[in-house]
Amino acid sequence: MSATIRPVEYYTTTLHDTPEAASQLLSTLAGSGVNLLAFNAIPVGLQATQLVLFPEDPERFAFFAKRPGLIVSGPQRAFLIQGDDELGALARLHGKLADARVHPFASTGVTDGRGGFGYIVYVREDEFATAAEALGVAAVAVR
Repeated sequence: MSATIRPVEYYTTTLHDTPEAASQLLSTLAGSGVNLLAFNAIPVGLQATQLVLFPEDPERFAFFAKRPGLIVSGPQRAFLIQGDDELGALARLHGKLADARVHPFASTGVTDGRGGFGYIVYVREDEFATAAEALGVAAVAVR
């Protein structure tokens, strides 16, 4: 399996506004030069959505996050895994974590339709260094 595994920082914010709120925030991020490696939107009840934002440049995002009215939590860490889509790739990754006694509490993935995949694995902070070692990457500290 050919894959690149790296620790990434992520931030969360909850929007309580109209359906356009996420679009407006994402447009403002792009206009501010904040590129996202990944993004996830999770419903929280009927009137709110939690956004999970994985900025390519966490320092630029942290500067952006100081805007009035924007409440952001983080940074927290996860692993971003990108590689060749092949049968059993995720099973092998999870096998490494299981062998290290690391229990991912969430994950999300997608294939790109051209033979590649992207996968995000969330582990508890107290298991992060163990997970990094199991996956063969350096556990970068969060600012």
